[in-house]
Amino acid sequence: MAHEATVSGLGVSADDEGDERAPAVVLRAGGQALAIFVSTDQAKSISHALDGRPFERPLTHDLFVEMLTEFGGAIDRVRIDDLSGRTFLAKVDAERYAGGERRELTFDARPSDAIAVALRVECPILVGEAVLDEAGRPPDAFEVR
Repeated sequence: MAHEATVSGLGVSADDEGDERAPAVVLRAGGQALAIFVSTDQAKSISHALDGRPFERPLTHDLFVEMLTEFGGAIDRVRIDDLSGRTFLAKVDAERYAGGERRELTFDARPSDAIAVALRVECPILVGEAVLDEAGRPPDAFEVR
């Protein structure tokens, strides 16, 4: 079973002394919170999408969405559906129409890319039950902006 998630915001991990380390995007799903560590560039792309403000030049996620659309495709949803050790795994489910035929497509993706794209096209972000069981935390476990 999968739970629809919302992006709660962005945060930065801190050690016991309060030193900042890595940016993270925080999702809320199934009554839990989930922190996924991302690169600084990914955090910036997600932040721009959350705020609805375009970057001065198209970012990679903007380019991807524009190209997919021009080629007759659309993104249906993204899924954060597995863990490998401490690494989250994601999929982007899309469709393409050509010659009157619908073709379903699934792409392997980094969760940060999947989330950045989902925010741009306003499609659902789903988190698998097993992922929440293993990595979910109480909603107040994270502070986000």
